[in-house]
Amino acid sequence: MITSTTEDCIQSLLSAIKAAARSEDPYRHWIVKSCFPEDVRAAMLEMPFPVPELGGESGRREIHNKTRNYFDSENYSEHKVCQLVSDAFQSKEVIDCIQESFGLDLSGTFLRLEYAQDGDGFWLEPHTDLGVKRYTMLLYLSDEAGHENLGTDIYSDADTHHSAPAFISNSALVFVPADNTWHGFEKREIPGVRKSLIINYVTSDWRAKEQLVFADQVVA
Repeated sequence: MITSTTEDCIQSLLSAIKAAARSEDPYRHWIVKSCFPEDVRAAMLEMPFPVPELGGESGRREIHNKTRNYFDSENYSEHKVCQLVSDAFQSKEVIDCIQESFGLDLSGTFLRLEYAQDGDGFWLEPHTDLGVKRYTMLLYLSDEAGHENLGTDIYSDADTHHSAPAFISNSALVFVPADNTWHGFEKREIPGVRKSLIINYVTSDWRAKEQLVFADQVVA
């Protein structure tokens, strides 16, 4: 049962972002901890979405577009946790804090929240997110044994692995997409299901409007 309010989520995000640990190596990124109240984290972890079948294919999420899940308008209407999380990321307080803390301009962008569930056999080739994404936040959710080793892989360039921050539930990796923000996921054993929430603010050039939370409303 969720007892937290939107304001609780906003305040939790503000505290987490302001306390974020910044690193410049191999590019500027941040680790944000304790992002949401515990009841909200737990509710996100238990979202009733089916786990996509890989069918032996991986490397890019676009391969499985038909089975991807989002906090879209339909799920916003059906699930309280989608409302709380979406309203927090859409709020002026959080937008202002993100812009000031991470040094970017989100004016004219739209909120996109993807609920990712990755099973064994999943991997992602190195990529930068540069393009229509203005901001990337990879919020880790699952807390099964062995998942601490499933953090996003960071690369110095497209061919050189650098590190992988620990996958700690309710913590997140944040970066501002640029031509050097190489990241991915090296293929390794995944016990159970690796669950995360991918938070992006995207420009009006984003074509898949159905993925957006508020398709007709730019952020505050």
